[in-house]
Amino acid sequence: MNRILPHLILYSDLGSESILVRLADIIRDCKNGGAKEPLLQRTNAEVKRILDLSTVCGFDENLWQCYLTWVLMTNDNSFTRTCERTGAVEGGSVNRFAENDFAVFHQLFHYDFSELEQYLLTDCFSILTNYRAIPKRERTYNRDVSAQVRALRKSLSEAENGHEMFRLVTDYYRQYGYGVFAMNRAFRIRRGETGLEFLPISNVDGVRLEDLLGYERQKTELRRNTESFLAGKHANNVLLYGDAGTGKSTSVKALINEYYDRGLRMIEIYKHQFGELSRILAEIKNRNYRFIIFIDDLSFEENEVEYKFLKAVIEGGVETRPENVLIYATSNRRHLVRETWNDRQDMEHHGDIHRSDTMEEKLSLAARFGVTINYNAPSPKEFQAIVKALAERQGIQMDEKELMVKANAWEVRHGGFSGRTAQQFVHYLEGLAE
Repeated sequence: MNRILPHLILYSDLGSESILVRLADIIRDCKNGGAKEPLLQRTNAEVKRILDLSTVCGFDENLWQCYLTWVLMTNDNSFTRTCERTGAVEGGSVNRFAENDFAVFHQLFHYDFSELEQYLLTDCFSILTNYRAIPKRERTYNRDVSAQVRALRKSLSEAENGHEMFRLVTDYYRQYGYGVFAMNRAFRIRRGETGLEFLPISNVDGVRLEDLLGYERQKTELRRNTESFLAGKHANNVLLYGDAGTGKSTSVKALINEYYDRGLRMIEIYKHQFGELSRILAEIKNRNYRFIIFIDDLSFEENEVEYKFLKAVIEGGVETRPENVLIYATSNRRHLVRETWNDRQDMEHHGDIHRSDTMEEKLSLAARFGVTINYNAPSPKEFQAIVKALAERQGIQMDEKELMVKANAWEVRHGGFSGRTAQQFVHYLEGLAE
């Protein structure tokens, strides 16, 4: 392995801390007759790193090949960036360098660890290459990463040569891209030591729009705008506003499950992170995905000024918002910034209120969302219909009259008519049934 890695060109920048580079160093030291105990400790440390990665990503069967596949899927270089946007262009000179690298990876995929194992008196790689993972609950690992890595790993393991691996991986880049955006559907952000970090959300709620009962007009309008966006047509930023618990956030979250396969990704940010918006846009504007920046429960008190960062990004800054980015926000307020009567006490003309500059400033944020969708609380009859449908969906057997009496009593004690209250009531009934 230590003699193979130096032949990499495009994928050569693996980093000195990478598992692959460290294992190559270990194999070199073994061939030079290094002390066995320290080398075994170093080997076990790298094996543990592979196992840890496999647990997080849900790898199985051949963990060594899964790790190499993950390296190919996440490596950021000029070739992966080009392939994400245009695929592998036939006749391009860079393809010759890439095929050279895939010939190296073909050797690594079928690397024989028996000499290393014999020297160190271990069978760790034999176990890694014939692994049977313990079944895990879906929320303990990222199912999107697991599915993609395992599918591509299987295809690459059957490839006859580096040329076939080149075709398989470049097809993957063209379809999905590379890096964390290729393998994950939703993210949060964090300011790290090396800059802005996108943190994948591994346990994304699997809700879909049809799971939200009622609000058909609202869901249709949300779909229409999102599908226009995905088709590369003009689309608007969206504000979903209305009563609490009516499904505003659920509707937005459902989009990522509906349209993930069409390249939609979601980045959830919080109010205190609005100052990072320009940096987020700089990171994602040249990627071959469509991004929704999701802001949940958006509102501002009178003395908060973070909304100005948001206004500048939505519309009005010197740099235009990238065409692959939209902002979807939810709020219980139609006008997002708290107003007071003092804002109107600018002057009066003939008994009419003259809107002050302060008030215009506050109202202008909501006006910059091109689509506003109202989610109003259901009527008592609609609330009962939601309860009945949810109970049937969960297989709860109860006389309808008794169900309605209990639901109405629950609503009085738990915050009024809303889909959230209905869902909480049905969860309560499920707990009693157990």
